[in-house]
Amino acid sequence: MEKIPTLFARDETFKVTENSRPECGWVFHGEGTPTEKLDGMNIRITVRSGQGVRVEKRRNPNEIQKKQGIVDGWYMDADARAPEDRWIHEAVANTDLSTWPDGEHSCEALGPNIQGNPLGLEKHTCVPFNMAIPIYESIPRNFSGLKLFLQSLESKFAPGHLAEGIVFHHPDGRRAKINERTFLSSGPYFPHGPAAF
Repeated sequence: MEKIPTLFARDETFKVTENSRPECGWVFHGEGTPTEKLDGMNIRITVRSGQGVRVEKRRNPNEIQKKQGIVDGWYMDADARAPEDRWIHEAVANTDLSTWPDGEHSCEALGPNIQGNPLGLEKHTCVPFNMAIPIYESIPRNFSGLKLFLQSLESKFAPGHLAEGIVFHHPDGRRAKINERTFLSSGPYFPHGPAAF
């Protein structure tokens, strides 16, 4: 599972800068569809004949694994009897899979007991990335425009709540992301060092 790159590079203190990442250049050229970045738990559901037959959760590499060169996350089975996976399975049970095509579907599990429920949902549910993620028609595609835009971007999935951010989807499968918290960690940026006074 390839990690989705953030649109802008970070400095040595992990603050985002105005420098765009080269692999995300297509976004700044107006390519790709902007969709809502939902703040939940990344899972994968395997569907057969409208039934969920396998539920997996994303596992990210720890610091030791990152030092060994493992940088992309992967999926592992979510245990229906494990307390830590209870809400994932409840989200799947609450989701109508009857119209989903057979196959593996990466989703965001959302709800009252997942990630603090920033969208204020009343029940747990799953939103498949390939079928139901809300689309934004027109958004800025530069640092200052996105920074301002994301401060008040309303969720299309849960109106009345702020959206976490945007994921851009290119027709060839590439993706890029940006979220409001990225900018919160960003202080003033001077491309050539602080100005001398």
